[in-house]
This record gives sequence, structure tokens and C-alpha cells, in this order.
Amino acid sequence: MTALVLGRLWQGAVVLLVMSVAVYALIGLMPGDPIDLMVSADPTLTPEDARRLKALYGLDRPILERWWAWAGHAVRGDLGYSRLYAAPVSDVLLPALANTLVLLGTSFVLALSIALPAGAAAAVRPFSWYDRLINAAALAGASAPTFWIGLVLIVVFAVNLGVLPAGGAGEDGGGGAFGRLEFLVLPAATLVFASAGGHVRFMRAALVDALGQDHVRTAYAKGAGTARAVAGHALRNAMIPVTTVIALDMGTLVSGALVVETVFAWPGMGKLIHDAIMGNDFNLALATLLLTTGVTLAASLFADLAYAWIDPRVTYR
Repeated sequence: MTALVLGRLWQGAVVLLVMSVAVYALIGLMPGDPIDLMVSADPTLTPEDARRLKALYGLDRPILERWWAWAGHAVRGDLGYSRLYAAPVSDVLLPALANTLVLLGTSFVLALSIALPAGAAAAVRPFSWYDRLINAAALAGASAPTFWIGLVLIVVFAVNLGVLPAGGAGEDGGGGAFGRLEFLVLPAATLVFASAGGHVRFMRAALVDALGQDHVRTAYAKGAGTARAVAGHALRNAMIPVTTVIALDMGTLVSGALVVETVFAWPGMGKLIHDAIMGNDFNLALATLLLTTGVTLAASLFADLAYAWIDPRVTYR
């Protein structure tokens, strides 16, 4: 197990290194750099001023040389300065990360709390009336566009009923533990409705397959009830593929649901990534994208470790 963790950490470091080069190069190849944008916004700046500023910020050097300088500072904990927000990248990144963890963490837990029991109930009696009802609801949630769900909730609960705010994150910007909960309800409900459908269908398919295996049929033949056969024999096998899907979805906890954050004006990571890329904010865009990559890699590692806990037959040598 220790060898697995050390090996995956080494692989993750290599992936982050390659990703940093690729993302930095792609952003650097975008038309216009921060100095060009500054010159276009201020007509008093001359071409000589632009050349002097590019030399000051190192934008006149080759892109790999600029990346190497950035990497040297990043290793020491200095992620640079955000041009859009006129603040250090870490000061901009941490509040947005907290907002995203509150929103998507809440919706993620609620979605799993609904989807896993519902998928299991549908799998126990396939093609029954409640299986068809659960499948129809799951299909609707998985098929409906996220922005449409959000707009419907805004029209119903914010415009017509007036019981919930249409957007924002509260007076403190949502940076506290949970900010103001009324601002969290609609965006979290949108994400729960959109994500629970997919998890229901994965859980149902995995458990139907597990219930058809020989050892489960043997348990039924020996007199085991439905609850014992499902919980004691089939559920662990069914949770292995479901765990993989859940781990991959955990990457959205950091990248954020850009559409939902935009519809509800929630100041999270998704909107921050979009603003950084569109504004050619090199340091901020690179830090946010690498953070997203790192969390996705960590979630994949946690999934591998969870396999051995769910199923004792899984070993790593």
C-alpha cells in the first residue's frame, strides 16, 4: 500500500509538471498579453512604455524561460500576482476555493445521500413501478441543462414566491463557514438535481449486475432475505465501479460548476478560472487549473485506496 501511495504521488508530481508547461504555453500563445491589454486601455502609454513594462515583467523572454522563472517562485510558495484582482494569487484563490467547497461539497453530499439509496431501491425490484419512476426522474435530472434548472428555480422561488434570493453569496461574500444559507439553497438544489440522476443510474446498473452473480443467488437459495443479500453480499461489489465515478466527480469540487456559479453569481472557482483565462491573467489561471488537476489526481488515489477497504479481495503489491 505504501508503495502504491508513493508511486502515485510521484506520478502526480510528473503530471502536474507537464500540465504546468502545457497550460502556461497555451495561455502564452493566446493573442494579447497583460501589457497589450493595459496599453489598449490607456491611450497615454507609448510603445516605448509597453516595451519597458514587458521587460520589467519578463514578457519579452521566451515562454519556456518565463515558465521556469514562474516554477521557481511557485516551489517556494509564491504563485505570483493577479493582474485582474490587483492582489497576490493566494489571496484571490483561497476565498473562491472556500466558496466552491461550501457549494459543491454540500450538493455532492446531498446528491449521494439521495442517489445511492434510490439506485439501490430501483435495482432490488427491476422493472417495477417505482424502478420506472426512479429511472424517469434520474433521466430527467441527467438530461436537463443545468442553466435551465437554475433559471426555473429562480423564477419559481425568487421571482414568483420571493422566498429565496436569486443570486449572490451573502453580505460576507460566502467566505464564512457557510455564509448565509439562504443564498446556498438554490444553487445547491440545482447541482443536486443535475448530478443525482447520473449517480442513480450508475448505482442501479452496478447493483443489478452484482445481484445476478452466483454467490448472491446462492445466498438467496440458503434463505437470505433481500436486505441481507444486498447489504451483505452484493453492495460491496456494486460500490467498486460507483466509487470510481464518485472519485472522478470530486474534481468538480475545485474546478467548480461554472454554469451554476454564473447563473447564481456565486464567487467560486469555476467563475474565477473563466475570468482568469478570458482576462489573460497568467498567474491566476495557471494556479487555478493546476489546483483542479491536483484535486482530481488526489481523488483518483483515494478511490484506489477505497477499493481495498470496500472489497478485501483487492490488494496492491
